Order: sequence, then C-alpha cells, then structure tokens
Amino acid sequence: MLIAGFPAGAWGTNCYLVASAAGEECVIIDPGHQAAPGVEEALEKHRLKPVAVVLTHGHIDHVASVVPVCGAHDVPAWIHPSDRYMMSDPEKGIGRSIGMPLMGELTVGEPDDVRELSDGAALKLAGLDFTVAHAPGHTKGSVTFQMPEAADIPSVFFSGDLLFAGSIGRTDMPGGSMDDMLESLARVCLPLDDSTVVLSGHGSQTTIGQERATNPFLRQVAAGQGPSTGAPRRGM
Repeated sequence: MLIAGFPAGAWGTNCYLVASAAGEECVIIDPGHQAAPGVEEALEKHRLKPVAVVLTHGHIDHVASVVPVCGAHDVPAWIHPSDRYMMSDPEKGIGRSIGMPLMGELTVGEPDDVRELSDGAALKLAGLDFTVAHAPGHTKGSVTFQMPEAADIPSVFFSGDLLFAGSIGRTDMPGGSMDDMLESLARVCLPLDDSTVVLSGHGSQTTIGQERATNPFLRQVAAGQGPSTGAPRRGM
C-alpha cells in the first residue's frame, strides 16, 4: 500500500492519496485549502491516477480544493448528505465569515459529480476497500474511512476531525455536539484494534492503542465518563 500525505493551507489540514502501489489508481482524501498543488506534485511523483475524492466532512479546510481537483481529473466526490451544503456555502458551516481575502482564493461550489456516503457503506475504489462509519460530533455529517488489515499491513483508519493524536475534534461550531462526539468515539473508535493506524485530519500519525492509553478524552469515554478536560479546540 502507498499512502502519501501532506498538510495543506492555512489550517494545516492533512490531505492523503491512497493507492495499492506507485503507478496505480488512487483515492484522494480531503483536498482542503490550497491542497491542489500538493495533490498534483504527489500524483506526478508516484505516477498515480485519481479515481475519486472522498471527504471526511464538509468544513472548508477539508473541501476547499474539491472543485479544481475533481475538475482536473474528471472524478467524483463522495460526502455525507448532512455536510453536502457546506461545499456551496462554507461560511454557514463555521457560523461566521471566513474573510474576504481567503474567500477570494476559493472555488466555492460542487464538482460535477457528487455522490453521498452512508453509515456502513463499503466502497471499493482504486482496487482498495474502505468501510464508512458515520461519526457525528464535529459536524453532523462527519465520517471516517477504515481500510482492513492485510498480510503484514495493519488496518488504517482515516479519522478526519473525530480523533487526533492526544485530542478530539472541536464541537463548538454549527452542527457540532459533544454528546454526539462521545457516542461516535465509543461506537467507532473504541472497538478498533490497538494496532490500527490513525491518520487524522490534523497533526501526526498515531494508533488506537496509543490513544486508548494516553488520550484523555478517549480514556474518559472508555471509562463511561464525559470529558473532564477542557473543551477540544482541534480542527478548523
């Protein structure tokens, strides 16, 4: 498996390109603000052909480059229906103005081909298997993508802004809910094997085992408690 990732734009949002190997088809995950040049560089470096863009949620820092990336390669974008509106109206998704200078750099709207994700969906794209889990809390339409363990490769979990190394996604923006976040963490994250590699929307790589042992939010969820630490501020 080949996974090429890089942080993009003003929010340092992780964009990932996933393929079975160099020179093969690939899936692009979360091409956010100013991600298009990095996507093209990775495609050229690894000789990859995109077949789809998949989105963990609709915040502008994760979807800002969807239109140019999909348009350049004539591929569809997949998003949960509860977050689809944010592609055309990003300011509604964060509850305030993003700012005119930044907005001037964005191509707001939907690509020509938008397909909707659902909980439990099994996507087979670029010869790879992704299981979708609806995981509201950061937004109403947040999802995660899990790839199964194969041979000596552990399972890979693209957590979006649900789970980070040492933290979880913020819940203080439109559509956010701490109650939903705690339920999603318990339902989606806790059952995963400790060896599962977590590639999140912001920050560094981690594992479920590492987060189960050290992440204060996940530890409290595992103990059946609400968070006693400060409100999470990661994401957007």
